[in-house]
Amino acid sequence: MAKSLRTKPTTIKKANQFVEEFHRHHRPTTRNSGKWAISAIDIKSNKVVGVAIVGNPVSATLMDGYTLEITRLCIAENSPKGTASFLISNCSKIWKLMGGNKMITYTLCSESGASMKGAGWEKVAEVKPHNNWKNKSKMDGLSRDLLEIYKIKKFRWESVLN
Repeated sequence: MAKSLRTKPTTIKKANQFVEEFHRHHRPTTRNSGKWAISAIDIKSNKVVGVAIVGNPVSATLMDGYTLEITRLCIAENSPKGTASFLISNCSKIWKLMGGNKMITYTLCSESGASMKGAGWEKVAEVKPHNNWKNKSKMDGLSRDLLEIYKIKKFRWESVLN
């Protein structure tokens, strides 16, 4: 249960180390990118059981200065039930306190989105795979592997922070 969790600020570098160890299909963010990161601590064991990294939206069309994206959400196996929803909800609360209006994130089409629903987020779009990473790499100079994750349809979720 989320009652056995607390939030703790963490560095993006430490969050990415957690992602490297526990994420099922993503690697850490490129160059430890992001605006901020938080961790979920299991009160009983005092161990990190999940992390969220928040940054600018990957899609330039969604960059309005008031919208941020959860770019990585990673939960360790055997973490308390509700850990993902706990982190998602807290990211929204933090961004709202900072003056933000909206948060977004993506799930694979094979994922149920239960954590997103549990946090009160809405599924707003189906996003088709794109294959312009080669062009993006040429533009910004960052090397990107053409990972399978980029070839999979996703759903975009959002939380409007009133």
